[in-house]
Amino acid sequence: MRRGFHLITSHVLQEIPELGQVRAGLLHVFLQHTSASLCINENADPTVRHDFEQFFTRAVPENAPYFRHNSEGPDDMPAHLKAAMLGSSVSIPVTNGRLALGTWQGIYLGEHRDHGGRRSLVLTLIGE
Repeated sequence: MRRGFHLITSHVLQEIPELGQVRAGLLHVFLQHTSASLCINENADPTVRHDFEQFFTRAVPENAPYFRHNSEGPDDMPAHLKAAMLGSSVSIPVTNGRLALGTWQGIYLGEHRDHGGRRSLVLTLIGE
């Protein structure tokens, strides 16, 4: 996966067809990586993704002279810090077989490495 913020809501929904059977519950999405992140934000305007990337690139620059952890390249430590800032999981209420996201909300995977590779999620759906 390339660097940037990727809407993954539809991918998550494809993996949990049993969601439609849950009247009330919770979906927990956990990312098993330390250099990528998850968040919920606006899903309508693609400039949001661009602006997210611009902000985090400036907030945590590559090649900072105070970083020691750079054995995997200049994007290594900044990726870990960005992931720590945003987090590795989101929890979303489920109501009547649907994710109770707001009208303009979607699930984003933030890839903070230039070449992050394949990312794995653990989806846990609980409810009745």
